[in-house]
Amino acid sequence: MRTAETTPTSRSLADALVGGSARLCAGISATWIFALMVLICTDVVLRSFFNAPLMGVPEVVALSVPGIVFLAAGQAVRTGRFLRADFLYAPFLRRYPQAGAVLSLLYDAAGLVIFWKVTEGVWPRFATAWTTDEFFGAVGAFSAPVWPFMGAMLVGCALMTVQFAALFVVDLMRVVAPGAAPASTETGPASHPLRGWAALAAFLLVVGAGLYALLYGDLSPVGIGFVAIGGMLLLVLCGLHIATALLVLSFFGIWMVRGSPAIADRSLSLAALGSISSYSFGVIPLFILMGLLVDIANVGRDAFAVAANLLRRVRGGLGIATVFANAVFAAITGSSIASAAVFTRVATPQMISHGYSKRFAVGVVAGSSVLGMLIPPSLLLIVYGLIAEVSVGRLFTAAILPGLLLAGTFSLMIFLMARFTPGQIGQPRIADDVETITLGEFAGKLLPIVLLVAVVLGGIYTGYFTPTESGAVGAAGALIIALARRSLDWKKFGKILVECAEISASILVLIVAANLYSRMLTLTGIPQAVSGYIVAAELGMFAFLAVYLLILIVLGMFLDSVSIMLVVLPLMLPVVSALGGDLIWFGIVTTIAVEIGLLTPPFGLAAYVVKGTLPEGSATLNEIFAGSLPFVGAMILVTIIVMAFPILSLALL
Repeated sequence: MRTAETTPTSRSLADALVGGSARLCAGISATWIFALMVLICTDVVLRSFFNAPLMGVPEVVALSVPGIVFLAAGQAVRTGRFLRADFLYAPFLRRYPQAGAVLSLLYDAAGLVIFWKVTEGVWPRFATAWTTDEFFGAVGAFSAPVWPFMGAMLVGCALMTVQFAALFVVDLMRVVAPGAAPASTETGPASHPLRGWAALAAFLLVVGAGLYALLYGDLSPVGIGFVAIGGMLLLVLCGLHIATALLVLSFFGIWMVRGSPAIADRSLSLAALGSISSYSFGVIPLFILMGLLVDIANVGRDAFAVAANLLRRVRGGLGIATVFANAVFAAITGSSIASAAVFTRVATPQMISHGYSKRFAVGVVAGSSVLGMLIPPSLLLIVYGLIAEVSVGRLFTAAILPGLLLAGTFSLMIFLMARFTPGQIGQPRIADDVETITLGEFAGKLLPIVLLVAVVLGGIYTGYFTPTESGAVGAAGALIIALARRSLDWKKFGKILVECAEISASILVLIVAANLYSRMLTLTGIPQAVSGYIVAAELGMFAFLAVYLLILIVLGMFLDSVSIMLVVLPLMLPVVSALGGDLIWFGIVTTIAVEIGLLTPPFGLAAYVVKGTLPEGSATLNEIFAGSLPFVGAMILVTIIVMAFPILSLALL
């Protein structure tokens, strides 16, 4: 976070107030997530063994999710977890501090205004719940007041507004009195400052032209929608927080289509209050918590140790072991980023010490990390299921064969590279010195993993657990594993809970914004117009998929996976339905294609995670991207195969 005020005393006081409030609310959010895990697990136990389920659990979870999200959102903004594409924004701030301060000021103002509007929309709902003693549940069975849940959401929205206001003041001081405020840690010496001002002026001119077209142009609803989408993409690529960009442009789009700011205000409040207030959305923080606990329990290290021991005499064995361990780790965490971070620490030093080239070692880790978002349980599949309104359990089942196909393709590629192009991977030695694992150690390392996967996925596949219940049971199981292995203390546990709250907030606020974006698209008629055009042009499913794959690969160079889905899917899902495509199969295709962006420059998030996890000077970004290139080719091949043969996704359904 950028922190600066007019004097050290005022700066420290303001930071203490704003930062302390943000940390307190994030701590409440984190505790709330843990309480929901305990509540859901208790309900599962009572239902399963005593036939006495707790009353009101789904309602409590549904009302809790918005409060959990917005209470932690201010801290997510403060710590930089609030998602933005900074590949242009960060260099601009470094090279042109003054122009960058003006740009940051405008972005802070946009966040301040839009989240103040959200706060205004939440206030009447809280006031009504308070004054009428509104409750939920059934009298005589279970009932609880609504106002505490609405109050938590209101406090969180207000704190987000205050956080953006604090950033606004910081950047204002950098603009009007640069000597009175310390430079941001994101900035550096100015380079040709006139270029910075010229770039800023050009950017503002384009934004101004877009706003003028929205406000005063004689545009059809479809035209308004396309201008809003174009403006949103421009702002996102230039560094505005993605949720803010979606909310602002969708707000203006609805205003212009319906001709009333009041309707836009109402749509904004409905999106904030209702879009994530559902039992289904409780699955996201619970699966994130499970992944973080599994990470701290060193499950990834154990999976790699077992795989390396089994494959130590195979050509390219440690590379294949990394793929295998990533597949196992993915079956628990559902996060590519967690996989990249874990195996950079675990697998990269082992491969380099056994003669593999540095480029190949880091490339294998980055490339195979994408399995985390395909092999179930996958956070990305959960997000797709919530957006497309299809069964998360069916998506998990559909991903099994494509996930195994992708892992097998990676392994075969490494084996063939080791056999026919050994110069590409270095001069690996047979890993005889890899620590031999006894049968007891083998069971001790893999048995907890196998049991956790069996409970989490088995419960979903058999229909015994809902995905949300599976997330809670999985998080509880991961907590038991971490405690049993003595890898968790109170300090680490508190840190994990807060991190879970921040990550959940960054994702779910995006979903709130995407909900408003979907409303705007529906009002403009763009999805129907695009579907009609494609059907009338007789492009067919394969031509559409070819264009779609290209779009996702290009967007993946600049945006993270969740953001791409939230931006693209509301537009594309109606097209797939019009062409007769299966939305479950399309979800698997989308997930694989979106994950390609983790490995492609300039954004390539997996590459940046590997780079950030390695010791300073160990490998350059160019080496990581070059090492990942074969995996990009393999992913494109698997995507095309899954596109051409939908049965691979649908066979197990």
